[in-house]
Amino acid sequence: MLIDELKSLLNANGFWAKKSLGQNFLVDEGAFDQIIAAAELQPGDHVVEVGPGTGFLTERLLGSAAQVTAVEYDGDMVTMLKAKFPGAKNLTLVHKDALRFPVPSGAYKVVANIPYYITSPLLKHFLQSENRPSLMVLLVQKEVAEKIGGLDGKSMVTIETQVFGRPEIMGVVPRTSFHPAPKVDSAILRIEVYPEPLVSAEKLKAFLRLVGFGFSQKRKKLSNALASGFHQEVDAMRGILEKVGLDSNIRAEELEIGDWLKLLTEINF
Repeated sequence: MLIDELKSLLNANGFWAKKSLGQNFLVDEGAFDQIIAAAELQPGDHVVEVGPGTGFLTERLLGSAAQVTAVEYDGDMVTMLKAKFPGAKNLTLVHKDALRFPVPSGAYKVVANIPYYITSPLLKHFLQSENRPSLMVLLVQKEVAEKIGGLDGKSMVTIETQVFGRPEIMGVVPRTSFHPAPKVDSAILRIEVYPEPLVSAEKLKAFLRLVGFGFSQKRKKLSNALASGFHQEVDAMRGILEKVGLDSNIRAEELEIGDWLKLLTEINF
């Protein structure tokens, strides 16, 4: 069983899961199979794996004939990975904070089991870069995956993701599939990244600014939040909402991606 293999590997090296780094190691063969299937890997694909840890997912990525760049922050895990994959020609191991990792210049996919706390920053790092991946398959907290997919209300990360690609939950992974077990369940989130964002490059910064203002004051109506952000009268902002067919009392979490796109055309930046 993978959990026995994991414990043996950690014990042999004198390592352990570091809570400060959000390390919860996946030990579910079925979940690994789902992740690999969701990535639809082809021979020669370049995959960026964030947080390879003990290398269980890395091993499967390498077996798919992909070229893997594994970005690992924990020096202990880097030492273990070097020993586990000596001379692997299709593996590049990078000891670095993934949020400071320069994205590849060519085509690539991101496939990773990431610490929960870097989900939003990691999505921004790759999706808002000049060279976006064609696909992202991430194992993240279930509630966050549902939020990104718009299944459980909307948040800023929902809209910031949906403007770049189509998110879809491919499966739920229970907390018992990890060692140590986290307090919540996870989900496999697949994001099919659009060739071009739903907003032109010239208006992208303005769009992200609009969304940021909209969600900046969660307890307020959208008209109030936007009026405050853009230094305009609330009545004027209510008029803009009504012009695009929205209730003037609506809140940011109630809007779909299309509603934000309509607002972008009406607000003077």
